[in-house]
Amino acid sequence: MREPSDLSKALEIILKNSALEQSNGSARNGHANPPIVTYGEEATPEGEMHLLDYWKTIRKRLWLIVGLALIVGAITALRQARQPDIYQARARVQVGAETYSPAMGASRGESYYPDNSYMEPEFFNTQVQILTSPTLLRRVARNLDLEHNRTFLDGRTENRSTWKSLLSMFGFGQKPQPKNQNVVLPDTSTPALASNGFSPDDPAEVERLTPYVESLQGMVDVEQVKKTYLIDLRATHTDPAVATKVVNAMADAFALWNLEVKTKTNTVAGSYLQKRIAELQSQIRSGEEQLVNYAQSHEILSLDASQNTVVERLAGLNKELLEAENDRGLAEAAYRTIQLPGATEANAEVSDKQIAELKSRLGELRQKRAQLLLTDTEESPEVKDATQQIATLEKQLADTRGSAKQVITTNLEVNYRKALDREKTLRDSFNKQRAETVQQNQAAINYNILKQEIETNKGLLAGLMQRSKENDVTMAGTPNNIHVVDYASIPKGAIGPRRMQAVMLAMVLAIAFGIALALFLEYLDDTVKDSRDVETGLRLPSLAIIPIAGRSRQRFLPISRALQRTNGNGASPELLINNAGSTVQAEAYKHLRTSILLSTAGRAPKSLLVTSSVPAEGKTTTVINTATVLAQTGAQVLIIDADMRRPRLHQVLDMSNDDGLSAILSSDMTEADVLSKIKKYQDTNIYLLSSGAIPPNPAELLGSSQMKQLLDIVGNNFNYVVIDSPPIASFTDGVLISALVDGVLLVVHGGKTSRQVVKRARQMLHEIGAKIIGVVLNKADVRAGSDYYYHYGYNGYYSRTEETNSPSESTSVTLVQK
Repeated sequence: MREPSDLSKALEIILKNSALEQSNGSARNGHANPPIVTYGEEATPEGEMHLLDYWKTIRKRLWLIVGLALIVGAITALRQARQPDIYQARARVQVGAETYSPAMGASRGESYYPDNSYMEPEFFNTQVQILTSPTLLRRVARNLDLEHNRTFLDGRTENRSTWKSLLSMFGFGQKPQPKNQNVVLPDTSTPALASNGFSPDDPAEVERLTPYVESLQGMVDVEQVKKTYLIDLRATHTDPAVATKVVNAMADAFALWNLEVKTKTNTVAGSYLQKRIAELQSQIRSGEEQLVNYAQSHEILSLDASQNTVVERLAGLNKELLEAENDRGLAEAAYRTIQLPGATEANAEVSDKQIAELKSRLGELRQKRAQLLLTDTEESPEVKDATQQIATLEKQLADTRGSAKQVITTNLEVNYRKALDREKTLRDSFNKQRAETVQQNQAAINYNILKQEIETNKGLLAGLMQRSKENDVTMAGTPNNIHVVDYASIPKGAIGPRRMQAVMLAMVLAIAFGIALALFLEYLDDTVKDSRDVETGLRLPSLAIIPIAGRSRQRFLPISRALQRTNGNGASPELLINNAGSTVQAEAYKHLRTSILLSTAGRAPKSLLVTSSVPAEGKTTTVINTATVLAQTGAQVLIIDADMRRPRLHQVLDMSNDDGLSAILSSDMTEADVLSKIKKYQDTNIYLLSSGAIPPNPAELLGSSQMKQLLDIVGNNFNYVVIDSPPIASFTDGVLISALVDGVLLVVHGGKTSRQVVKRARQMLHEIGAKIIGVVLNKADVRAGSDYYYHYGYNGYYSRTEETNSPSESTSVTLVQK
């Protein structure tokens, strides 16, 4: 094997001197050697952020903040450019003191104050509320016919492109000027407006005008001029003419409304009087016509009681009706009596002589038969003849009785019906005559009532006409203390929208939201990104930060070119990543080399295990580059591919994998047999012990005594041994090897690997007593912060400067990089 170079010897001397100084210093002070301080013990607690951390986070996600601000600003600018210009028209009204009022008894020419309300703020606040009330605005909408005003509904119809609006917003184009339009001001003195006063609004009309009233409430603004009796009315709209019409109509409607309020009682009274006068006049005319027609239809010639014959006829009919009622009662009693049981037979025997004769003859025959039976039997002819005669007489007597009964009943019934019909006829005549009498009397009464009603209406009409004239005089003397001082004119320029202010506000809010979003994303980011995360979050030393090579993936270039000496003049060898001289990545691995050599007191670690938490973190890359920079010192470096799950080192170095680590661990070999399995990589100081055939039980092989024996053998023959192993979180291979080596390098993929996963790997290594030298932050994005530039930007300057210096000077610079 090749002996170590002068650089390696110099490193050993420095390490020995450092250990000697530490022991002497502790002896002089009377204390033992100070323990190694754990990284992060005095650092900021995990999760706490300083102002510098916020600044780094903002710089890291500056594209997000700027992009969000530009997008929101552009959207706001386009939206504002599409918004039409807003114009404002202003009118002014005066709420003055009330003047001469005959109704209140003031003298002519004097001012009259009913109370002190005009001097109080509440009065003006009330006027302001009235000006914006739905009732007043509904009158404005009705007077201006806003339902059919398409300019009010659709806004200004000026056609202007969005591009021109953007240019105008940023001051590069002409601002549009409103066209002169004739504004027709409503005349408050017209009866049409006055007629819209206190008549109750139709609910259907209120519902129909509600959208226009709400639009008016949104576009008008009312404000009192301080320390004056003046009130300013402002209306804003996209059409200046519409704004002017609305504000002028409001001023006139307010003045008219005030006048109507003052004359409300008189107006209501006058309307009522006029209505009643018209009604009375119509009633008088109708009553006179009705009186004449009534007299004609009822044939009323005279209302004198002495000339009335209807009553005398009614008295005669009444007397006859009483007699008929008596006759009907007697006939009815006889008829009811004959219907009693036995009454008919008794009446018949009493009244019918034939029945009596038959009864007498029947008695004689019965007596005769009885005498015959004394001497003869019933079979004798004389008895049979007497019996037959008796039967004949009995039958004749029964027939006679039935006939007499029927005759009596019929006669009584006929008499009753005749009496009833006579009574009914007389009663109908009596009722008819009485109705005629009552009708004649009622007609006379109604005639007198109609006549009296006409006289009463005439009296009421005269009184109401007098009151109406007095009310008109009172209304004529009522003053209006609200006057329109200034009518609005068409505004010349727009007052809004404030497009630039809206855009700037939107961008400021977007920037604030972007910063908050960036901080939130940073809070959710649990990956290890820089050395501070390693030292404070993982409590491990940060040995080196390996930056990612631009935006391309790191590639392995031929190591032979990285380890070759140029021209034999002892110049610094060319490093990997690229072959165009010293690079940032090369300087990072030089820094890693120095950190490894100075990581332990007394001597540098001889055997190193390079592992990671999860796959694809760059541990194989770190193994080759670490071996390369160690070999550049002239030391003999052995790379052991202990990743018997997915071995790659033989592919990278383009070497065979026939016999390797698995063959050595699975059999008893001598030192010579072991050394024979090791292959030298071209003309360099790097040697490779490949993984060999993939065994079914890698963990059992790596944890065997053969592995420890192998490390003892290679440790006696090489200056440094660098071991590549599978990820710790996935397999236990690396954990088993970590207990057999001098130190462990934990490779972490910057900005990708979770902090919790690395903590779990660290815990697994600490549990078995492994010595973790530190963390190599691989593939770090150096643009995210300034840590890398602090460590390596300055060093890069020295590296480029030392290319022109001697090899010894370059070596000395490399040694003090830590």
